Amino acid sequence: MKKSLLILFTLILSAGFSFAQNIIKGIVKDSKGQPLPGSSILIRGTNKGASADKNGQFSLKANVQPPFYIRISSVGFKPQDFQILSFQSAPSEYVLVDDDQLQEIVVVSRRRKEVAQDVPIPISVIGGAQVDQTGGFNVNRIKELIPSVQLYTSNPRNTGINIRGIGSPFGLTNDGLDPGVGFYVDGVYYARPAAATLDFIDVENIEVLRGPQGTLFGKNTSAGAINITTRKASFTPGVALESSFGNYGYVQTKASVTGPLSQQFAFRLSFSGTDRDGLIQNVKTSVPLNTINNLGGRAQLLFQPSDKVTITLAGDVSNQNPNGYAQVFAGVAPTLRAGYRQFNAIIADLHYSLPSTNAFDRISDTDAPWRSGNQLGGVTLNGDFKIGQGTLTSTTAWRYWDWKPNSDRDFTGLPVLTKSANFSKQHQVSEEVRYAGNLTDKLSGVIGLYYLDQQITVNGREEAGSAQWRFAQSNTNTALWQTPGLFEGYGITTNSSIKSQSAAIFANVDWTLGSAFHIIPGVRLNYDKKDVYYNRIADGGITITDPVLLGYRTALYSSQFYTTTFDEKNFTYQVTASYRPNKRINAFATYSTSYKPSGVNVAGLPSINGVPALDLAVIAPEKTKHYEIGAKTNPAENLTLNVTFHNSDISDYQTNVNAPDPSVNRGYLATAEKVNVKGVELDANYLAGKYFSFFVSGSYTDAKYVKFTNAPLPLEETGLTVNGVAVFLKDISGSQLPGISKWSTSAGTEFATDAKIFNQNSKFFIGVDDFFRSRFSSSATPSAYLNIAGYTLVNARLGFRATRGISAYIWGRNIFDQNYYEQLLVAGGNAGQYAGVLGDQRTFGITLRYVL
Repeated sequence: MKKSLLILFTLILSAGFSFAQNIIKGIVKDSKGQPLPGSSILIRGTNKGASADKNGQFSLKANVQPPFYIRISSVGFKPQDFQILSFQSAPSEYVLVDDDQLQEIVVVSRRRKEVAQDVPIPISVIGGAQVDQTGGFNVNRIKELIPSVQLYTSNPRNTGINIRGIGSPFGLTNDGLDPGVGFYVDGVYYARPAAATLDFIDVENIEVLRGPQGTLFGKNTSAGAINITTRKASFTPGVALESSFGNYGYVQTKASVTGPLSQQFAFRLSFSGTDRDGLIQNVKTSVPLNTINNLGGRAQLLFQPSDKVTITLAGDVSNQNPNGYAQVFAGVAPTLRAGYRQFNAIIADLHYSLPSTNAFDRISDTDAPWRSGNQLGGVTLNGDFKIGQGTLTSTTAWRYWDWKPNSDRDFTGLPVLTKSANFSKQHQVSEEVRYAGNLTDKLSGVIGLYYLDQQITVNGREEAGSAQWRFAQSNTNTALWQTPGLFEGYGITTNSSIKSQSAAIFANVDWTLGSAFHIIPGVRLNYDKKDVYYNRIADGGITITDPVLLGYRTALYSSQFYTTTFDEKNFTYQVTASYRPNKRINAFATYSTSYKPSGVNVAGLPSINGVPALDLAVIAPEKTKHYEIGAKTNPAENLTLNVTFHNSDISDYQTNVNAPDPSVNRGYLATAEKVNVKGVELDANYLAGKYFSFFVSGSYTDAKYVKFTNAPLPLEETGLTVNGVAVFLKDISGSQLPGISKWSTSAGTEFATDAKIFNQNSKFFIGVDDFFRSRFSSSATPSAYLNIAGYTLVNARLGFRATRGISAYIWGRNIFDQNYYEQLLVAGGNAGQYAGVLGDQRTFGITLRYVL
């Protein structure tokens, strides 16, 4: 294998050196026009370089053909890349930016390259280098850098991404609901939130757009979008190798190689592998839980016959096979049921004791295996064609997702629920065609068509065990409940499918009035169709004919069946007014509407008095009216300060109810009549001279159920009766939405200085950042027992980095070893117990990186 890689690398370098040599001439200056003698010039991907003379002039022989990049660096200035499109006989002028000025960040949020401060949309941008240096190898880590983003995952499938507290219902995922936050990689929409747990491979930058974005992106996104751009294939040969080692057996390796195959074809191959021991110990099996075992790869083939045509064929595959994601017992809430139906009484009768009542002992005795097999991949064909003053882009993609889980839903060592394995498969085909660019001197924008076809199928099995009788026991006739084999092996077999199609036409126009005022309207016409099949059959176990015993069984699991077909059309729009009188300020105001199609319950419906609540099979579409007012400012060359106020009024809010009813797998969907979310966001970056940089981001979010009259009871009110009649629902209007902290902040600083290490120009750096979030509820209906206390996480790093050559740094995450919960989840059985998704304890390690 090693020999093959060396041969491949040799061929790549040979291809790079096979072209005839040519001369690059230039002069390097600062922003004031003064020459910069001694500047270093390097052809990227080679060892060919030169130094500028006392007049800032240089001459360099090139051994590659255009297009390629040169990197110019000088002490006290930012290293910069310049593209060489052709060889010129006259010297070209290259201007470097002072190192004590903030670099302008370029984004593609509006489908064209723009400086972030010029775009009248609240955007947070994280560069690939920042991702690497902070140890953020997937989106779950990145949320600590952007306070407005919330990501919750109890396993890859049960992953939800929120922006400003809305997007995906907090809790457990339901395949019948469309995400409200768009997750895009290189322009391709990933329909399933499981993609958010994938390891990053070759990330160039991450853009987080806050607020509805239906007039810019292919799929309608009611809360915002995460837009990930990866590094592209290059005609300049390059190799990057990275290895990280940390505690708990953490090992991660990344590699990428790129270069030309001919004058018109180039390629890029990338690989990532992550392995880590478990963070929770199973004292019954002695097998660690919550390991990491990830492998992923990406391949790209670039075809560039001219400077007006770029076609990229890309494929990726990722495989995750951890022994996880396990939750641990976290506590017990006393319910309103009879004393013998309380958790502590139940386990006492079963002669069982918990291995620990402190979740942060990080031990478990669960008796069912934890599996989280998660495979994703796909192929994308992207073409960019420069036509007139704009670019016509076509993005065609096919993707798949394969989920193979098993979990222990009672979170104990008792054989209560012995199997919970609901296998899911999803595949999607999407097509987006759009034209973006300048239509006239005063008019620019984007117009596009989008189509998505996807199918999700579930083939699952859940089974009860021998201890289930005591948790299901609802009267004092203990002898009957102890009938041998009454529940053991009894369960449900589920077969379901959702076939859905989404189509849209969208447009967004930027109209310049005068020199400073912009009007930016956008429209979108949506079409959504869903065909749903749900069939759940209760079966297994011994044959029983006694009607009383049959009643005991069906109270636990019952057969459910429904089919439905529907389609919907919707028109949404937005309008933004922007005023930028100078480069110091960009003020804007936006009003927009958004829409999420109807949801379908395909994870089991709750049973009320033994009858499935079929009226909850389909829930209404969600509609949003949103406005925000903001300002992006540059009070000084080395300071950016941005602030935004936002408000969203949501009708028929789609929420996921995490019910303790065992007949409901992963919760069910419900509708809150009206929700309001409003808040303020602050982003600031400051560069203090050449050595220190600072950033701070903060958000205040107030999210309430304005009206929610049919919410489920909180855990502690399970068993409530009024005048002898069982009550299952509650009016929680005015209460806070789950998963949202009122206050959340992220801040950090870094000291960096030039250093000569291994005879190469490097930067020595030391950095620290922290993430704080205040208390939040972990239950759709507020519960006194399911609140998560606020916490602060502090991360740090120290080392040296170089654009080329060797970089090395040590890092630590959660360096003060803060104990905290990500989520609290109600266990099945209505007995009052709940489990916790634990945040990682202190981790540390070292990263070594080499770039050629």
